[in-house]
Amino acid sequence: MLRMHGFTERERIMLVALRMTAEAVIQEMTRHPSLPDWVFPPPRGFVAEDLDHIPDLPAHTELIDGSLVFVSPHGSFHMRVASLLESELRRAAPKDFRVRRDMSVILRPRQRPEPDVMVIKAEAVRDDDETFYEARDVVLVIEVVSPASEVRDRERKPQLYAEAAIQHLWRIEKNAGKPVVYVYELDPASKTYVITGIQRDFLKASVPFDLAVDLTEVDQL
Repeated sequence: MLRMHGFTERERIMLVALRMTAEAVIQEMTRHPSLPDWVFPPPRGFVAEDLDHIPDLPAHTELIDGSLVFVSPHGSFHMRVASLLESELRRAAPKDFRVRRDMSVILRPRQRPEPDVMVIKAEAVRDDDETFYEARDVVLVIEVVSPASEVRDRERKPQLYAEAAIQHLWRIEKNAGKPVVYVYELDPASKTYVITGIQRDFLKASVPFDLAVDLTEVDQL
């Protein structure tokens, strides 16, 4: 049985539709003619550019392996950790880097995830209407693991980031109510991530630039 707690009724209908056979899709379209056309994916699946042209797409929708992935509302822990890292990275970033949140990255034609936080090259900034960056523009991606997305955050998305040659990945887990940062760096020979540290309470990094963060400050946010 498909469990979809935390979604609105409309989002549950859309998730079910993405798993339908062609015959079931036709039946569902007959029963619910008011549903938008994009609820029913094209035979080839979606491509990255589709996300900019689909009307009424739920916020923070990701594209993974050609399928739309709808994101559950984030909890307080997730929000506070992402906010802390975003602000500290922004404060420490040299002038040739920029920090972004709630924006997606195109890795391949059918892969367009949205990291919780990312660091990009300043030269990648184009205009105020941009909605994504290319993998070549990204130097660090950060994923704060949530219960609803832990398989994607721990497995599939790191695999995709590594295949796209993004140099640095931080994965943040919740342990006993506190953030734990798993720091990875890309091995260019194998195109896989190698863990370089597990940090609690205090995060200290020298790549992609020098950074020191008191992780216990999440309790004050």
